[in-house]
Amino acid sequence: MRETVFNWLAPSIDGARCLDLFAGSGALGFEAVSRGAAAAVLIEQDPVACAALETLRARLDVEPSVIEIVRRDALDWLDAEPRAFDVVFVDPPFETTLGVQALEKLLHGWLSDHALVYYEHPPETAPPSAPWTVWRSGRTRHTRYNLLRCAR
Repeated sequence: MRETVFNWLAPSIDGARCLDLFAGSGALGFEAVSRGAAAAVLIEQDPVACAALETLRARLDVEPSVIEIVRRDALDWLDAEPRAFDVVFVDPPFETTLGVQALEKLLHGWLSDHALVYYEHPPETAPPSAPWTVWRSGRTRHTRYNLLRCAR
């Protein structure tokens, strides 16, 4: 699944500013940087996960300016002063409404004009509707994943 998503993102990832909300293991943010993104901000509230992210960044010898790790609730972080990102990863816990809430908050200055948003959700739920348009989508047994554009 990740390989497919990064193949979709290949034309857009070089030099991109990325945001990985609900970062968890940080796989999406670290992968983006390894594929040429200029920088990634990883938002994760779990202290154990953040410590693991910091350890991985140090082991890979990546500068904090390239991969910024923020220990904070993603929705609270999105209430701060926005900065535009080119690629945003939204992969929240499925048993919550965090993903829908994050998509709403992203509309308020967090997206560059050409931004792409990767969004994962349970397969039984529909992808987001206007102002979002699904550019690409895929599905596994347990996950539906979409690459979204904002039609503003």
